[in-house]
Amino acid sequence: MPDACAIARPVIIVVMGVSGSGKTTVSAMLAATLGCPFQEGDELHPPGNVERMAHGIALTDADRMPWLRRIVAEIDGWRARGESGVLTCSALKRSYRDVIIGDRADVTLVYLKGAYDLIRRRMAARHEHFMPLSLLDSQFATLQEPAPDEHPITVDVGGAPADIVRSILRRIEERQGAARRPI
Repeated sequence: MPDACAIARPVIIVVMGVSGSGKTTVSAMLAATLGCPFQEGDELHPPGNVERMAHGIALTDADRMPWLRRIVAEIDGWRARGESGVLTCSALKRSYRDVIIGDRADVTLVYLKGAYDLIRRRMAARHEHFMPLSLLDSQFATLQEPAPDEHPITVDVGGAPADIVRSILRRIEERQGAARRPI
């Protein structure tokens, strides 16, 4: 695994992707490796949002705004304190990423990309999660993959979580090394 100590701090990472892409697993491992806080973005949803999703009702953009503001508050708190952190957020639309990342150049976007069939199998196998399999189609329909100008680190979720974490750390280290090189 790349040396997490070689990564300049603070580093704030937002891990995005559709439900079932492995955001929680990968983010928890990433935060543990970096020795920094991990925030499950779904825990920041207002109770009404969780209830809607549990009943198979897709959220509207208006439903998501209080949630996105809570995510921004978490990120900006880390930034203000000079802390590192890893946070999950589906961040399916560019407009959502514009809210949570916007002009925060010190926040790294990681996109966990996976094929529909793989994600569907994973979601069908998990239990006691508020997001029902019936909403997977709406997740993929809503998904706007990050554009190059968002500077995402895109990782295929077909591999083992430890391999995904290694890939993310290696790419962050490469980016930071490139930023430190003299021109």
